[in-house]
Amino acid sequence: MLKKAKYKFLPVGLLLAAVLTGGLTTGCVGQTKKEKKEGFVKIFDGKSLKGWDGDPVYWKVENGNLVGEITPTTLLKTNSFIIWKGGQPADFELKGEFNITESGNSGINYRSEQLTDIPFALRGYQADIDGANRYTGQNYEERKRTTLAYRGQKTTIKPYTGPATPEGIRSNVSKNAWNGLTVTGSLGSSDSLKTLIKKEDWNTFHLIVKGNKLQHYVNGVLMSEVTDEDTVNGAAKGHLGVQVHVGPPMKVQYRNLMLKQL
Repeated sequence: MLKKAKYKFLPVGLLLAAVLTGGLTTGCVGQTKKEKKEGFVKIFDGKSLKGWDGDPVYWKVENGNLVGEITPTTLLKTNSFIIWKGGQPADFELKGEFNITESGNSGINYRSEQLTDIPFALRGYQADIDGANRYTGQNYEERKRTTLAYRGQKTTIKPYTGPATPEGIRSNVSKNAWNGLTVTGSLGSSDSLKTLIKKEDWNTFHLIVKGNKLQHYVNGVLMSEVTDEDTVNGAAKGHLGVQVHVGPPMKVQYRNLMLKQL
């Protein structure tokens, strides 16, 4: 049974005050006894890429962190993932920390399909992360329905009745968002929530994925929530992975990655 997540849904003004006074902090704290007791398991050992599969041109371990880096001589033509090989979780919680350069674009994919025609590529749900914090916290479906919830939104994705083909799916996307997206509630304005995310510094993330409800937290604050009623395009389980995105040189770091399967 999923225990209630211990988060307070405070007005954004109070959350800002908490940040300014040190009430919301990040940092490398490792796995606590409480987390072990609750069933969280480390999925990155901080020493090697054991249990992960990615292109070594872009992925390495550095100072105990899982690092994805694009240099001027290694620019990408397609997004590249390092993929956890420990299973395909269905219902789970995933915790960790990220730090990304200002020009960076990354994300945490889950319940995703690994493509066979493109190396190290995933298609599926993504907790979006970028260095400018334009997208961080939103739910974006990589290579499929695109945006399912912008930061600050609670959404419901309607059942899909169109053709289950790539062309049919693309025709149901407008301005990089899924037409079947219905906003059902607000978590605060995107701009206000953005102030709670640190630029070029460590931030915590917590994904709670149970049934068709997908919640993305950053620094203890719920940034987006999707209820996916689209059984044609939605997924009940799949791969986990983290991304380096096509674009300019960048660096993203992850640490303290812990998974609890529900």
